[in-house]
Amino acid sequence: MTWRILIADPIHADGIARLRQEAEVLEDESLASLAEADALIVRSRTKVTAEVLARGRPRLKVVGRAGVGVDNIDLEAAREQSVVVVNAPTALTIAVAELAMGLMLALAREIPRADAAMKAGRWEKKALIGQELHGKTLGIIGVGRIGAALAERAKALGMHVIGYDALLPAETVQARGVEPVSLEALYARADYISLHVPLTEETRGMIDRQALAQMKPGVRLISTARGGVIDEGALLETLESGHVAGAGLDVFEHEPPGGSPLVTHPRVVCTPHIGAQTLEAQRRGALDIAEEILAALRGDSLRWRVA
Repeated sequence: MTWRILIADPIHADGIARLRQEAEVLEDESLASLAEADALIVRSRTKVTAEVLARGRPRLKVVGRAGVGVDNIDLEAAREQSVVVVNAPTALTIAVAELAMGLMLALAREIPRADAAMKAGRWEKKALIGQELHGKTLGIIGVGRIGAALAERAKALGMHVIGYDALLPAETVQARGVEPVSLEALYARADYISLHVPLTEETRGMIDRQALAQMKPGVRLISTARGGVIDEGALLETLESGHVAGAGLDVFEHEPPGGSPLVTHPRVVCTPHIGAQTLEAQRRGALDIAEEILAALRGDSLRWRVA
């Protein structure tokens, strides 16, 4: 029997070509042909709910997320229905870390404001007093692959890097070139804080009014993780009060965020969830998930099984 693999969200052509070497590929955003598929590949757009998984029965064997976060997949329902879930966690590391670094630099030197003024015909040199990242303290919440990659880049700019990770022992954080600290110490010491945690029940709304109040006055907050980790109303309040000097946001609780006042706030730099949007990352992600899906269908050992 020929395997049939349904691709619900666009992936790089090289990944599709790899799949076609061993399977029939269906490309269908509506999921109309899900019942005929042995495997389903999604990115962040498609929500793989319990109902969607049930529509794939009894043929559907594996769901692959061409990226890191799997909060759009009902993992418990997948386990109950004996559907394997895999992802491609290493493909996007460099792209997301570089975007986080870019947002930090944009905030530090007011690059978007300077660009907008120039395009409007204004020369605002005297008003654009930024700050250097050199000598500042970066606090990383979540010292996994992306957090560690950001730490490496920040240290190259002369920053001191501290980190907190609820799942990693201090020795592992230290081995990744980051000074391990408590969450409270990170809030108190960091000039910049970058979030690199998944969206779970434990992390949802973790950056709330209480957390923001504990942060150093003038802190700048970066999030390339998941919308929902930050209480956006609380962040807006602290931006208005000046306690938080700025924020660089690639993710939002609701995407697209519509008329969110955070998007138009003068001290917020926003991007439309483009952390993984590089040619290199898209190709790596597509090839990685293609190999993992094919391995799952063959019954081979898996590198990145999450359910």
